[in-house]
Amino acid sequence: MTIRLYDTGARQIRDFIPLTPGCVSIYLCGATVQAAPHIGHIRSGLNFDIMRRWFDYRGYDVTFIRNVTDIDDKIIAKSAVQGRPWWSIGYENERAFNAGYDVLGCLPPSYEPRATGHITEMVEMMRGLIERGHAYEADGNVYFDVRSFPEYLELSNQDLDDLRQPSGEGETGKRDQRDFAMWKAAKPGEPSWETPWGRGRPGWHLECSAMAHKYLGSAFDIHGGGIDLIFPHHENEIAQAKGYGDEFARYWVHNAWVTMSGEKMSKSLGNSVLVSEMVKHWRPIVLRYYLGTPHYRSMIEYSEEALREAESAFARIEGFVQRVTEKAGKAVAPAGEVPPAFAEAMDDDLGVPQALAVVHTTVRQGNSALAADDKEAAVARLAEVRAMLGVLGLDPLDPHWAGETDRGEDLHGVVDTLVRLVLEQREAARGRKDWGTADAIRDQLQQTGLVIEDSPTGPRWTLGPR
Repeated sequence: MTIRLYDTGARQIRDFIPLTPGCVSIYLCGATVQAAPHIGHIRSGLNFDIMRRWFDYRGYDVTFIRNVTDIDDKIIAKSAVQGRPWWSIGYENERAFNAGYDVLGCLPPSYEPRATGHITEMVEMMRGLIERGHAYEADGNVYFDVRSFPEYLELSNQDLDDLRQPSGEGETGKRDQRDFAMWKAAKPGEPSWETPWGRGRPGWHLECSAMAHKYLGSAFDIHGGGIDLIFPHHENEIAQAKGYGDEFARYWVHNAWVTMSGEKMSKSLGNSVLVSEMVKHWRPIVLRYYLGTPHYRSMIEYSEEALREAESAFARIEGFVQRVTEKAGKAVAPAGEVPPAFAEAMDDDLGVPQALAVVHTTVRQGNSALAADDKEAAVARLAEVRAMLGVLGLDPLDPHWAGETDRGEDLHGVVDTLVRLVLEQREAARGRKDWGTADAIRDQLQQTGLVIEDSPTGPRWTLGPR
């Protein structure tokens, strides 16, 4: 058994060989909490949740760090516009992100450090970089000298002569415009911390280098994030960490975007879809299926039609789980191992689409067993399906999803009572062999969006695809 991952730095799929046998250390660039999360933000968390679950399944002891960037230019700008403390905005949105991760079934990280809680570590790293000749102070700012680090831009495969480094307001005193800020001098009215070079606040890139070093040491296995972070963020993280003397990350794994009309989903473009709004209209488990089942390196083009297709596909899986559970008369535990074809797909760069095909094939086999009244085979297939869905975080019988209803928790009990009254009338018609009335009742219910299914324990209703 060897897990293989696409390494952005190597530009190829590589066998995963951990630093410490049996252990895997992962650092994921988490939320910049200047606004509530849209589904594009949450996709990264979902993709790496599935990675983490697969390493768990393969028997690794996983340490998973997902940071929170709770201070940056956008948070400060919003503070000024809204007349609210910067930390208030950050904390409110941090809670919104955590609610989004939780509602979609992401396991909590091992540690979730905030940038502002690690100023001491940042100052220590800057001091070391200045001593090693990789950084310098100017006008209260501290910059990284990119020419001092020959490996700079190897991750993003750019030419230093053609580089256009993003710069912020107040970044004065640079020796070279390609140098980037690690520390920004204090401005009136902005949050700041005391350092040997004067008061100021951290730059975005320094935060992650310092936090990764604190929680994972000088070397760790996997660094993850969205493809938009490759440059400048991850490139600059590497320069800082390696300039400081760390080996840093050995594998770089990046997920693709959720797009709308071909563009990255972004608050600045006004095309975002907030998680908090999406879960009002779509079951969270369906939203997880939609965002988590494409390959992590493939773009997802958002559309209502694609979500409806995901809803229908998951309904087929969920219906099978419900039917076999009823047939068995008790809960069927997940199998101890997933099918070999599923494992092979997941080992090959987390091939979730290929793994999901194994899930659907197993569901079809289980349905055939049900049709043949082969209870033993149907139960065996359900055990396999539950094992596979557990790896993907999509097992509808998992306690996390317990009590989840199709839509509208508050109205579900009322609707269930009303539908059952109508179904009793249908059963009475069937009992007196009044098939016309029975069929008319079923058809009328289906016109409202309900699907009626006759099961060994009586009729059952579900909401049909939109």
